[in-house]
Amino acid sequence: MKRKVVIPVNIPRAGFTNGLKSWNIVFPSGKKHNREEFLREIADADVIVSIFGLRLENEVIEKAGNLKMIANYGAGYDNVDVDFCTRKGMLVTNCPDPVTEPTAELAFALMLVIARKVVEMNIRLKSQEPLKWGVMRNLSSTLVGKQIGIIGMGAIGKAVARRAAASGMRIVYHNRNRLDEALEKEFNARWVPLDELLGTSDFVSLNVPLTSETKGMMGEEEFRKMKETAYLINTARGAVVKEQELIEALKNEEIAGAGLDVFENEPNIPREFVEMPNVVVMPHLGSATMEAREEMSRVVALNIAKAFNGEMPPNIVNREVWEEWKSRQ
Repeated sequence: MKRKVVIPVNIPRAGFTNGLKSWNIVFPSGKKHNREEFLREIADADVIVSIFGLRLENEVIEKAGNLKMIANYGAGYDNVDVDFCTRKGMLVTNCPDPVTEPTAELAFALMLVIARKVVEMNIRLKSQEPLKWGVMRNLSSTLVGKQIGIIGMGAIGKAVARRAAASGMRIVYHNRNRLDEALEKEFNARWVPLDELLGTSDFVSLNVPLTSETKGMMGEEEFRKMKETAYLINTARGAVVKEQELIEALKNEEIAGAGLDVFENEPNIPREFVEMPNVVVMPHLGSATMEAREEMSRVVALNIAKAFNGEMPPNIVNREVWEEWKSRQ
């Protein structure tokens, strides 16, 4: 009997059909499975492909009696209870590499458009709001010579740093584990304590995963430490920031503005963020390029294929279950 993988959303198919040729691959007929269809299909599934932004509840996992693996279509896996899966002896993988460059690209785009007032000027011109032109009017800020503080110098943080260096910015970073000296030289980056980063940076870029340690790490106290001329850029996870406290910091002009791709209660965005001219918002599009989505499908399929061929998948999350898991297949 063919092994079965259930994919709840109609993501690019080629990576799966090419990488799992002997499998029964179940895609939805429309944009996504409704709950009834999904529960019916996963009843005998070997693998579920979980989708970032869509919580895969434990009670749903319990209904998949044959389930052996959850392959997450996304780098962050806070949409899956990994501890629960580990206790059940289920393998969990994620998909980090394809999202690195597009997410860093969007973080840098948010910095550019907010510093140069691209969105604000575009809206005013298109709405035909009166706008006076002149050599000393509508002034914005440059990135050259400014300091970016990167919180989370993982793959995405490093990709942001490369772009910042190419734009003539000074780079400081804060990480739980400091980079080795060679990598610091490669990225021309300097480790500093978090308080120093917040107090000296012109742009603060959040590039951390959502964990119990990072949840709510940016709040009232942190915003007060930032420069009044500084901008917050968040392409990580919405819950890393205490949104109401960010709104108050913006209203009180404790910081200059924000570029936000992620929010605490997606798809709901606080009205204040939409209305503030110094805030640029995006609907969680960090990795949303066609190229990235196609590569994500290929990598997720590769994780599945390697696991069931007895090879440790390259993006295993709960490595501790691997040996026992492999022995049962």
